[in-house]
Amino acid sequence: MNPLHASHPLLPAEALPAEAEAALDAADGMTAAQLDAVPYGLIQLDPTGRILAYNAAESQLASLPQQDALGKSFFTEVAPCCKVPAFFGRFTDGVIHESLDATFRFHFAFKQHPRNVLVRMRYVKRTRTVWLLLVEDTSGP
Repeated sequence: MNPLHASHPLLPAEALPAEAEAALDAADGMTAAQLDAVPYGLIQLDPTGRILAYNAAESQLASLPQQDALGKSFFTEVAPCCKVPAFFGRFTDGVIHESLDATFRFHFAFKQHPRNVLVRMRYVKRTRTVWLLLVEDTSGP
């Protein structure tokens, strides 16, 4: 394991609810309305980290209107707390190698709504994008 990722070790994909995994599997072919119907956070990023899709569940959980997130840099303008090796480092490595499928715990230190989540990051070669699936982590503090 990369020592920079040690504070956020990888988890098995089975740590996520099966329906969340199914939503991630289908996300790349969903319309905006279908993405909004998913009860988990889904964010699609281009290779630079710019937000291409940001569903209603994530908008509500992060207290950020969708229109304010779309087109912005996820790692500098929307969630700078994620610009750490465990998150941004994995993203960058995944984009460079065009291969990323990682699940880990993360704490979003938002002022309005801090939250613990399970994050699943997946690179999709067909669209050359990365999907983030965010599921509330209820396993502890």
